[in-house]
Amino acid sequence: MGIKLASGFFLTPPTQLTTSSRLNAKQIDLSGKTAFIAGVADSTGYGWAIAKSLADAGATIVVGTWPPVLKIFQMGLKKGQFDADSILSDGSKMEIAKVYPLDAVFDTPEDVPEEILSNKRYAGLDGYTISEVAKAVEKDYGKIDILVHSLANGPEVTKPLLETSRKGYLAASSASAFSAVSLIQNFGPIMNEGGTCLSLTYIASEKVIPGYGGGMSSAKAQLESDTRVLAFEAGRKHGIRVNTISAGPLKSRAASAIGKEPGTKTFIEYAIDYSKANAPMAQDLYSEDVGNTGLFLCSDMSRAITGITCYVDNGLNIMGMAIDAKSMER
Repeated sequence: MGIKLASGFFLTPPTQLTTSSRLNAKQIDLSGKTAFIAGVADSTGYGWAIAKSLADAGATIVVGTWPPVLKIFQMGLKKGQFDADSILSDGSKMEIAKVYPLDAVFDTPEDVPEEILSNKRYAGLDGYTISEVAKAVEKDYGKIDILVHSLANGPEVTKPLLETSRKGYLAASSASAFSAVSLIQNFGPIMNEGGTCLSLTYIASEKVIPGYGGGMSSAKAQLESDTRVLAFEAGRKHGIRVNTISAGPLKSRAASAIGKEPGTKTFIEYAIDYSKANAPMAQDLYSEDVGNTGLFLCSDMSRAITGITCYVDNGLNIMGMAIDAKSMER
């Protein structure tokens, strides 16, 4: 019957759990499930790592890539430039079933301005708005099971908030936060019940991170708040879960472009050094760490988890004092 607690409730021993409840990582099987990952353009970021972990569990992987870099990414795939980063646990290579052009700052064709339509980087491409991509995915695959938002862009990210323009601030919010709302608005109806949506955020949403400007900290805070609201609304309307991962610093291509001055470390290099010096776990953070957490949150092992911000940062988020600060020197 179990152990009776002082409260009068009973604690069920592990031996009394049903077989179906005793899940472990080796039992994660996503065979027959389809995952759409928005924001993959190379093999260095967290989006790729999550895609790889999902593929390793058997999921079919389709991705959305920003049109200006689409041809470069497709050429890299064709030439095998990402093969070394595509090897799965059984020795096989992750296959990306299809790559869709996706510009997540546009919801419908009517939203695309003439300056984009006439831009040579978009030449020969169409159907890249969120609503069009959702329809294309539905046509090709029917309903999907997993939606991953791996998108962020702030044109003025190197500027302090006090120097950020309204245009730059709203652009960061549009690309980094509302894009997740729009993705769920459009993909939610074509997701199977029990499916899951996952995004990526950063600790700058709640703590001051100098150098991460241009409204990006505000956009990440917005993304986390929207995660909670969408978890309720999409959960009730579509029966799907919505979570976000607050990942520690990784030297990805996109992150390495922030605040690069000749002869100095980049913003992300400072962030990595700071994390290793101050986090409870003084170790490197790998993209696979986030990929594995993403796999868990996209599997039935987390079926009762929704609306959370899950920290994968070696514990840095809990620290209230920098232990390597000069003021700590004796």
